[in-house]
Amino acid sequence: MVSTKNKPNKDYPFFEYIERLEAGGALLPNTPENLLEVVGILKSYGVVLDAYSKNLIYIAENQFLVFFPFLKYFNGEFSVQKLLKHWWHDRINFEYAEYCMNAMLWHGGGGLDEYLDTPEFKKSVQAVVAAKFKNNPLMLGLNQLFPDFLIEQMRVFSYYSALGQFWRVMADIFLSLSDLYDEGKIKSIPQVVDHVKAGLVADAKKPITYSVKIRGKVYDVLPASIGLTFLADTAIPYVEAVFFRGTPFLGTISYNAQAYQISPDQARFQYGALYADPLPTGGAGIPPTLLMQDMRHFLPEYLHEVYRRSRRGEDDLLVQICMSFQKSMFCVTTAAILGLMPHPVDTQDPDEQQANRVYLQEWLDRLKTSRLSDVNEGANFCLVPVYEKV
Repeated sequence: MVSTKNKPNKDYPFFEYIERLEAGGALLPNTPENLLEVVGILKSYGVVLDAYSKNLIYIAENQFLVFFPFLKYFNGEFSVQKLLKHWWHDRINFEYAEYCMNAMLWHGGGGLDEYLDTPEFKKSVQAVVAAKFKNNPLMLGLNQLFPDFLIEQMRVFSYYSALGQFWRVMADIFLSLSDLYDEGKIKSIPQVVDHVKAGLVADAKKPITYSVKIRGKVYDVLPASIGLTFLADTAIPYVEAVFFRGTPFLGTISYNAQAYQISPDQARFQYGALYADPLPTGGAGIPPTLLMQDMRHFLPEYLHEVYRRSRRGEDDLLVQICMSFQKSMFCVTTAAILGLMPHPVDTQDPDEQQANRVYLQEWLDRLKTSRLSDVNEGANFCLVPVYEKV
């Protein structure tokens, strides 16, 4: 029998969300305006993730153990014209991809994090180092003096590759979602959630591997034999690190230990995408600003028109993009929650139903201080109700 301790009931503040999820709904209300915003922003996000993914994988495979990678954002296609555009910031802001990678590296979690601390990983890195710096006695000597330094560098490049592979899958999911919407086959928020969940499930066991080539020889850093997979070892740690925990934004919170504005317990961090106040978006030092800047270039016209006809027009475009993006992330979170439920959502077994409710309450307890209530109460003060597709 399942314990009835902490059994969620109608007095539970978020019981309505449990009922909605059990009825096949999502954390985000199913309205035409929400559907348009979510699909439109995920179309733009998919294009950006495609670029992020390619660059992260390029860096992992071609810029590993390069200590001054001045050209790492060029994907091996350098030109003076691209350099000038780069200096003028007329480019994709790959720095945000690295911010997410560092958040995953810092928070850890999953089999990837565990493997990077094993003797097997260290042994494989030493083989890479020996081959990479075969004719560089200075680096070989440095490795002898500081044996953990290059190992830590390869841990970072392993996360470059893993996040790139994760985003490759997610980009395809979001872009195919947009195509189905344009064809008239996606007509509701629950269908968006089902599409994302189906994509996650389909690639759940997709292997996460990482190899580098040195002088024509391939060295396995994350071999297939260790069994790292897409869902357990990249998707779930990503949701934890980027959606929930995140990192404190410089300039908004004091890093002074005596100020006690940052919890010493990483598990209590609530700086992720589901908690962030959209208003600071656009301010210097706020990493998601880079993502919003990237997405603004790839907005589908029907969504861009909604933003243009808002009260402030395009004066607060990044804030509006951030609010739509936050809505979309609650849909992705819903897909993750439903995909990881211990029992089918439509089960008729009382014990299984209770187990599901306890499971859902644990998720919703974490979302109490998030923007969940805001997106459900229609706190889009920047938008006017003009959502018809044009």
